[in-house]
Amino acid sequence: MWSIISRIRSILTDDRGIGVVEIILILVVLIGLVIIFKSQLTSLVQSIFSKITSESAGI
Repeated sequence: MWSIISRIRSILTDDRGIGVVEIILILVVLIGLVIIFKSQLTSLVQSIFSKITSESAGI
């Protein structure tokens, strides 16, 4: 997990070819997708957690 965070940090601080405008556009698109698919993401996460809970009861 730390390697992913350090990689993202190095990408954001690298000034070769990517600008602030591109980062802002990517964030806007990601936030838009989360807003559009919020109900599907919520049901997916709830489904995963319920399966984890039911499977852990057997251990």
